[in-house]
Amino acid sequence: MVDRSLGPAFWRFWGASALANLGDGIRVAAFPLLAAALTTSPVGVAAVASAQFLPWLVTGLWAGALADRRGARQLIVAADLARVAVLLALVVAVAAGRATVAVVAVAAFLLGVGETVRDTAAQTAIPRLVHDSQLERANGRLLAGEIVGNDFVGPPVGALLFVAGAALPFAVNGATLALAVMLMLSLPLTLARAAAVTAATAAAAGQRPGVLAGLRWLLRNPMLRTLIAVAGAVGAADSAWLATFVLYARDSLGLGAVGFGLLLATGAGGGLLGAFAADRLIARHGHRAVLAWSLPLTAGTPALLVVAPDRWAAATVVVTTSASFAVLNVTARAVRQRSVPPELMGRVVAAVRTLSCGCAALGALLGGALASTLGADAPFLFSAVVAALATVAWWTASHPEARPA
Repeated sequence: MVDRSLGPAFWRFWGASALANLGDGIRVAAFPLLAAALTTSPVGVAAVASAQFLPWLVTGLWAGALADRRGARQLIVAADLARVAVLLALVVAVAAGRATVAVVAVAAFLLGVGETVRDTAAQTAIPRLVHDSQLERANGRLLAGEIVGNDFVGPPVGALLFVAGAALPFAVNGATLALAVMLMLSLPLTLARAAAVTAATAAAAGQRPGVLAGLRWLLRNPMLRTLIAVAGAVGAADSAWLATFVLYARDSLGLGAVGFGLLLATGAGGGLLGAFAADRLIARHGHRAVLAWSLPLTAGTPALLVVAPDRWAAATVVVTTSASFAVLNVTARAVRQRSVPPELMGRVVAAVRTLSCGCAALGALLGGALASTLGADAPFLFSAVVAALATVAWWTASHPEARPA
């Protein structure tokens, strides 16, 4: 995975990101297990799950404005240290038998707030760590680290640690974040001084300092606005069929819990392939073309299960959609990093993440409603319709003749 052309500073940053994502993956398994151990109420367990994702909708835009006013290194270190403190308090509460569902939900929310700050600041740092020509490769390597930590290694490690002791996964998560902080402190001071430069640039350009400035800028940029819209629509379609996929796997494919877990792990392998291949595909075909085929592959492939409802088709779907979604994410990130003014990068990134989280949440609800009223195949067909509309919209809006001079 190591590519010396990206430079030692990038790989220290990558190491800090990988450790943080490993901790996130550990919590993916540990939080629902802890919630289920504390209550038998589905509402209580769901409250802990929603508390982990709610921060992007509540504090995402604020995190973007903060990222444009402070250096990335300073913000990431502060966010991770704050998360270490929250995890330490949770470990003490669990070990002392004082943890309740409410305490766990509050801890999950606070950790999510720290994640919004960290992830937003991290994306603003990439263009200052690598050369412009290396953005695709750097984003691909970072996404690969996210997939390994969040999908492959973190969840099984979190489950095993929980079996050994309910407080143990959160203690290990705190340790990974402490190591990430040490790596971040070794990065160049340019990441800490960036805020002063961008603030001066923003003032000279007359940019508004408000939280919504990034969203306003996006609305005035037709090509990037369309990219964000179609990517959000595809994300909603992806959530729509994934939300009920566990029921489809059980009822139509005859898969138990272990089989379903293996199927998802296979999909994560496809995501890794896509993350590593993205920079080569973009170099060969260009951003516009890569997005034009990754959009329909991501949202259109699930329709295969309507005509071939078997396990091999399901494996093909999860691998293809995960790989193409990874390529889509790497390409969209690189396009944003090249297009957005540095003084607005944090707010634009936060606006995009907030919109994507909202789309994913709505897509999951819509997928459940479609499956309940029209049958298990309805989310797959809905995803295919979104794929066609999104591809046409992107290809039209990104055409050179469609863009203003």
